[in-house]
Amino acid sequence: MAADRWVTALHLFDDSYEETIAERWERASLLFDAKDYAKAANLLAEVVAEVPEQVAPRLLLARAYYHSAQLRRAEEQLREVVERDPVEHYAHLMLGRTLQRQGRHDEATPWLRLAAALTGEPVND
Repeated sequence: MAADRWVTALHLFDDSYEETIAERWERASLLFDAKDYAKAANLLAEVVAEVPEQVAPRLLLARAYYHSAQLRRAEEQLREVVERDPVEHYAHLMLGRTLQRQGRHDEATPWLRLAAALTGEPVND
């Protein structure tokens, strides 16, 4: 176990310890990797509320919402990511897939095409 993780683990028994944003981000990432998407989303929503300007936690939150079938919430977060970082190709792709999953195929097509254009990949809509 790495030294920094050991220090973090020791805080589990300290009632006065308040988890940092970075620690919550790491824990949420671990929950996501363990496919516990709903719990990851709850934790990531807190992280995003504290650092709304950061794109990475918001994108992972959108992915957690998507995988836990919270598609409207995923769509909201993805639209915010695209607004903050218009060349984030994965957000365009995910937004297109999220709209498709909601049966909104016509709305999805432009997002999928833009994602493909940003990556140079062929369009598969």
